[in-house]
Amino acid sequence: MSYNILYLLLFVLFSCNCGSMSEAQKKEREALTGGRSESLPVESGAAGNQQSCLITGLYPLLAELSSSLQSLKASMDKEQFRRKEEHNIAFAATFGNKGDVGPFNTNFPMVYEKVFLNAGSCYNTGTGIFTAPVKGVYFLSLSGHNKTSKPMALRLFKNGEAMIGVYNHPLIDAGIRYETLYNSITLMLEKGDQVYVHLLANHWVFDNTDNLTLFTGHLVFPL
Repeated sequence: MSYNILYLLLFVLFSCNCGSMSEAQKKEREALTGGRSESLPVESGAAGNQQSCLITGLYPLLAELSSSLQSLKASMDKEQFRRKEEHNIAFAATFGNKGDVGPFNTNFPMVYEKVFLNAGSCYNTGTGIFTAPVKGVYFLSLSGHNKTSKPMALRLFKNGEAMIGVYNHPLIDAGIRYETLYNSITLMLEKGDQVYVHLLANHWVFDNTDNLTLFTGHLVFPL
């Protein structure tokens, strides 16, 4: 409540010596009492004048207070909606129908082009990088598929630091078989932290329409 309202309230309580109510004030009182004058009894004489003035003076205070509460509620609802939208963060993408990929002389950035979900638009389909929009705890996972006759190595990085990986060592004379490996981690990320996956140098990876090589993540809770 503003200081102006407090000053007016103090004036009504301690300095009031008014007479009869105006027509507008009578209508306001009738609206509050439903037209029943006995709902707000008023004493006769000086005490009655002071009580009448007090009740009448409270009408604009109550109206302003009601307006302030409505504005506050609207502001809180808007902020709650904004926070909810800000915390709806999740993504899931696969490497795509590319068959065998690799080997390369250096680490190869994995760009997962087939996107199933990108709530919050924090996964970049052009670079394969997920950027944390808010500080919080995140769950992240990756999987890799490959022939057992070839080595596979995928590693998940946070801001250039290796976190977890999936590895497949080749089996000699085992024939052609395929294997899928999976790993996951829960990390605390600051706003702006970047998470991505690399295919390590001199390794292979495979994907097709079965969507076997994945990169996923979501916000568990903000901090």
